[in-house]
Amino acid sequence: MSDLFAASSIAHAGVPLAERLRPRTIEEVVGQRHLLAPGKPLAVAFASGKLHSMILWGPPGVGKTTLARLMADAFNAEFIALSAVLSGVKDIRDAVARAEATLAQSGRPTILFVDEVHRFNKAQQDAFLPFVERGTVTFIGATTENPSFEVIGALLSRAAVYVLEPLSAEDLAALLDRALRAASPALALAAPARDALVAYADGDGRRLVNLVEQLAIAAEEAKRTDVDLAFVEATIARSLRRFDKGGEAFYDQISALHKAVRGSDPDASLYWMCRMLDGGADPLYVARRMIRMATEDVGLADPRALRIALDAAETYERLGSPEGELALAECVLYLAVAPKSNAAYVAFGDAKAFIKEDGSRPVPMRLRNAPTKLMKNLGYGKDYRYAHDEEGGYAAGETYLPDGVEAHQWYRPTERGLEAKIAERLRHLRERDAQAKKEKPE
Repeated sequence: MSDLFAASSIAHAGVPLAERLRPRTIEEVVGQRHLLAPGKPLAVAFASGKLHSMILWGPPGVGKTTLARLMADAFNAEFIALSAVLSGVKDIRDAVARAEATLAQSGRPTILFVDEVHRFNKAQQDAFLPFVERGTVTFIGATTENPSFEVIGALLSRAAVYVLEPLSAEDLAALLDRALRAASPALALAAPARDALVAYADGDGRRLVNLVEQLAIAAEEAKRTDVDLAFVEATIARSLRRFDKGGEAFYDQISALHKAVRGSDPDASLYWMCRMLDGGADPLYVARRMIRMATEDVGLADPRALRIALDAAETYERLGSPEGELALAECVLYLAVAPKSNAAYVAFGDAKAFIKEDGSRPVPMRLRNAPTKLMKNLGYGKDYRYAHDEEGGYAAGETYLPDGVEAHQWYRPTERGLEAKIAERLRHLRERDAQAKKEKPE
């Protein structure tokens, strides 16, 4: 089905509104001016008369299928559409055979359009390569997922990637006028009702047209020629905001939530958490991510943050939705306003990196436990200094790294929150170490 729409001069009974509004030319396409305005990449491609393989990446309902079909019309090409959800390697081979036959019989090129190409596995994507390379087909893939992660490199290198954007409120308003003229010209919408439809569409042109069609049918049944906000809300079950658990939007939103917490913005943190919950994210997933934030970004600047995150997760497990979501809200606000430190996170990474490069070293004899007489006789635990017996409970000048490893300062506490006190104590202990080394006999 088309993703972008234009008014058709002929209304066919029984034909879905989206089909009746399918654009016939590039000028009728709504949105994507960054690609379709004069001089922009796809406008140049249409004007040049030269087909090339491409991947159209963008959210649902923004024009991927429409643009592929318009290219087939513009270049007088055969159009073969496959869905990666329903097709396999056999379907790809059949499509290529049709393309070869068309080229041999009429000289016409073939556009092979693959919807949701990210759902094809590597072997299926590999099957396209020789035919794209030879020019047997011009490949156009459509995806809602980042092609960098979902499309094999060999195919990416042979196709231009164009990023399509959600339709703006202005684009949707123009599309709404076209849809109303086609569906019910006599229907009058109050301004709040128009705004609600645009908001419900959430950047998706196909969703907007379907909503208009649903509204027009309801108005006709109710014998209404005017529609207000109350009628829209009563007629249309509000769809969830665009959200694809495990998809690009999912990771974009969790990234925004994490960065808002790290940036100490409580309002933005609450916004992104609510967006995710509104979109259908598992609240326990959000809770797990907040536990990660507590350890990665708050750390020892406020060790209470981890306990609060764990308590919030446990509270949600006990109460469920919606009552348990308040605990998540309290947690995300606490994390946002808490002092921040990634010192523990950085120290952990640096220590792991050192060990990976350094190799295995024996534990110094003085640090080994000696539970048996034999081990004591071998020198296990000899000269170990029991810190509790030393001044201030600290064995000044002692080292606990393997012999031959220079002292490292992987953990560098910040001057924020509790870590400011930790930093002060460490400075004091290092001063004692330095003094002990000066006093140590040669």
